[in-house]
Amino acid sequence: MSTYSTNGVLNAIAAASQALSERKEEVNRLNVFPVPDGDTGTNMSLTMKSVVDHVAKLPIGSSSADVRKAITTGALMGARGNSGVITSQILRGLCEGFAGYDQFDTDSLDAAFSRAVEVAFQAVRKPVKGTILTVVEDAAAAARFAKKKKMDTDAALEHIVSEAYASVQRTPEFLPVLKENNVVDAGGFGLAILIDAFAASITGKDGFVGDALSFSRPAPKVEIEQVNDWEGSAYRYCTEFLVHSETVDVDAAKDFLPTMGDCDLMVGMHPNFKVHVHSNRPDQVLCWFLEHDSQISEVHIHNMQLQSEERTEKLESEVAQARKPLGVVAVAPGSGNASILKSLGVDVVVSGGQTMNPSTADILEAVNQCNADAVLIFPNNKNIIMASQAAVDVAEKPCAVVATTSVPQSFAAMLGFDPEGGLEENVETMTEAFAEVKTGEVTTAIKDSKDAHGNPIANGDVIGIADGSIEAVSSTVEDAVMQLLVVMEAEDADSMTLLAGEQFSDEQLDALVARIQEAYEDLEIDPQRGEQALYPVVFSLE
Repeated sequence: MSTYSTNGVLNAIAAASQALSERKEEVNRLNVFPVPDGDTGTNMSLTMKSVVDHVAKLPIGSSSADVRKAITTGALMGARGNSGVITSQILRGLCEGFAGYDQFDTDSLDAAFSRAVEVAFQAVRKPVKGTILTVVEDAAAAARFAKKKKMDTDAALEHIVSEAYASVQRTPEFLPVLKENNVVDAGGFGLAILIDAFAASITGKDGFVGDALSFSRPAPKVEIEQVNDWEGSAYRYCTEFLVHSETVDVDAAKDFLPTMGDCDLMVGMHPNFKVHVHSNRPDQVLCWFLEHDSQISEVHIHNMQLQSEERTEKLESEVAQARKPLGVVAVAPGSGNASILKSLGVDVVVSGGQTMNPSTADILEAVNQCNADAVLIFPNNKNIIMASQAAVDVAEKPCAVVATTSVPQSFAAMLGFDPEGGLEENVETMTEAFAEVKTGEVTTAIKDSKDAHGNPIANGDVIGIADGSIEAVSSTVEDAVMQLLVVMEAEDADSMTLLAGEQFSDEQLDALVARIQEAYEDLEIDPQRGEQALYPVVFSLE
């Protein structure tokens, strides 16, 4: 029979906490009923973080009893929301069930889960089937079966994990609101993740979830629909706090809390308790405990109506960002340039450009972030084209490079973008769209050199570059721009896009625009804040 060290168990707890933290948003998106009591994934994650923090403070060689106490105390003190409080009680029950066992094995697993069910159900006044309570109950049944069948510890853990996920999948069968909205229970799913991650870490076996703990297990597949779950609720404020008292009457407190609202919980034991209730008068709830020989701390009061409105906005945003057939990734320096590109329809902008070329991995990560079946990539710099092509070669989805060498070129290219078209069709159309764009860039020389015509350039001179060729040398940015406009035949252009760098002030920009307009009356100028580094001015002519 496999057994494990105390250190292995503690590492597994930390791994479980990390796994839930990484997937908390996935759990949060399921939190659509019955009241917006914070975000389930976040609350459970914060509860587990408190456990890890308390355990980390234990001295080396601490006894099993000290470890169990640290877990129980950390869970109670860090519990957030209904889901966090119930999770704290499941952990308390697991610790109490392990008491009296010297080994982490199938027998102790059975005892621990059995006690966890008892403690968790005691904490909830009206247990509801199809929630986190059902998942822990089914996990306990799996542990009991494993003991009966005399499974070794590894097999028992795997059986418990499988049954936990199966239980999550069944939650819509018990709660109509879940079934109606095509979701599983958020708290139950969070608990399954914790159990799975714990098992994966402690066994170290292939076939468990692995590093991010999100791929190898058959996690529930769900569809999210917007549910205004606060509307119609009788209470507005989620109120939770710690109570410190050696004498508070627990039965009296538990009788009082339902008179103030619903979803009431009081867990713990003298001298430390966690209280949670939904109420319209959190002040009266707090006063009751203060008047009954108690001290309070860690008070959190959340307006659930505002939480619901925020989640509604988030869900609407997610719907708006639904997967599409074709997405776009672009490389660009500066927050202003990134904003412009996104306004034109670019999905993901990779920060980079001259002197800060992103890697193939950076571009590939952006491709993976793009919620699309296929992706177009704008390098916007000749030094980034090869890295972009390398990303295309290894990407798991179809990709293609539109070989832009400047940000203004990608502006023009996006005007020819057909989101319903194919990769090759768009590459051809967009390449034609930016082919006539002339790009000018102004920067400062960092060493002595020569321009395109052999004229000397001194370190510190302001230089103007026209489509990659140094065509202007001056002492000021403004003069360099004016020289470039002559070389680039601005008199024949219809429009000019002018991007101001991060060190080029609005006043300088206005003065430059006025000077250009005076020299080229028929030129339509569109000045923007590009905020790129090193290049005070980048512009295009069309």
